[in-house]
Amino acid sequence: MTVSCWALLLAGLALSQGQGANAMYSSKSDVLQLNAKNFNQVIMQSNHTSMVEFYAPWCGHCKNLKVDYDKAATSLKGVANVAAIDCDAAENKQLCGSMGVQSFPTLKTFRPGKKSGRPVIEDYQGQRKAKAIVDAILPKINNHVAKVADDSLDGFLSTDADKPHVLLFTDKGKTGPVLRAIAIDYLDVISVGQIRDKETAAVTKFDIDKFPTLLLFPAGEISTPIKYDGELKKDAVMQFLRQVAEPNKPAEKKAKAKKAKKEAKGAKKDKAETESKTASTPTEQQTAPVVVEGPLPVPTLHTPEKLVKSCLHEKAGTCILALVSGSDEDASTKAALESLSELTYKYAKSKRHLFPVFVVPESNAASANIQDALQIKDKSSSPVTLVAVNNRRGWWRPYSEGGDMSHAAIENWIDSIRMSEGVTSKLPQTFLSAVSVNTVAKTEAAAEATAEAEVKHEEL
Repeated sequence: MTVSCWALLLAGLALSQGQGANAMYSSKSDVLQLNAKNFNQVIMQSNHTSMVEFYAPWCGHCKNLKVDYDKAATSLKGVANVAAIDCDAAENKQLCGSMGVQSFPTLKTFRPGKKSGRPVIEDYQGQRKAKAIVDAILPKINNHVAKVADDSLDGFLSTDADKPHVLLFTDKGKTGPVLRAIAIDYLDVISVGQIRDKETAAVTKFDIDKFPTLLLFPAGEISTPIKYDGELKKDAVMQFLRQVAEPNKPAEKKAKAKKAKKEAKGAKKDKAETESKTASTPTEQQTAPVVVEGPLPVPTLHTPEKLVKSCLHEKAGTCILALVSGSDEDASTKAALESLSELTYKYAKSKRHLFPVFVVPESNAASANIQDALQIKDKSSSPVTLVAVNNRRGWWRPYSEGGDMSHAAIENWIDSIRMSEGVTSKLPQTFLSAVSVNTVAKTEAAAEATAEAEVKHEEL
């Protein structure tokens, strides 16, 4: 048997136990409160698409999201899982870390994949509003509803004749989320199909006089369906279908344990073969993965050419530029660049996406031109001026945390950009001409020499 919303019902006690004093959502909320013990069963093994919020009770952004997330959970109830897990709880920290969570709230969607227990996981980067969350989830609900026509009706009803069949007559072309959710709950138990009103032969055959109309064909009774005359809401329809079959129940723990044991055994075998192969060919040149054990310096763009190629070409997305004035040996400059370096390392280590970050030194002729075009020259009290630029969409945004160049302050600013919070400004028409490659050869050569020296130092 596959996993359905029954998993959520049977996991109820575990869910309620996960709602401690610091739980963001109450027991009356439609948001499922997860913990490390039930996460696999409720989310990873589920046939339903899920949205999971990874939060901390003290997080201000999490508290701001609460009302809209509650509304989204209510709108999607019975159709998709909307859940949350407290990453501040000691028992959940390892799980949150394994999911690459480094800031709060982090929202991820889990869409069941082709293999059981291996959903497709994606970061949600949309607006933190109920409607936006619902709109993002609905298209991700898998569709197991068969499209039926006059010429395929007999084939639909005769396939898997030992199972009941459900057929919805409708005047709509698209399959709604409720019918898709019902098909998921009864996956491999009841065959679910949808047929249009324009399929007149089927409409006449079953005497359909209004749309939508739902017919239930018990196993082996394809000529005598039961017409549903109740309200077309999920709970009511599910109750109607229970007269012929129960929805899916959770997979057996024994089967899960057996599968896990088999996978562990396979991994152990692969590891032994790899080690054996490595030991048998000690003289061969082998390519090992690069392991970064600490923050590396932020890349420096010494010329206008490199600046355009890396960040400001016509198809360039968002990138962060650190415009440095004066010596990079200045204490304030070093502190700011170290914060950027630590932040990029943090994201790389957790395999999370971060906008490209570059240092633009004062020696780069484009630096002063950019500051003039954006009218930010001499406005910053720090020797490092941070700006976010998206040339493809034609906007830019200055650093909004004043002279505070701490790791936390920069991360908050970047997070607000990622969440589309705050105000962006339109790039002026003079911006691109400000970074055009018109530097004299002498300046270019000197910058290139500096760049080459720094690369050699990094390699060492």
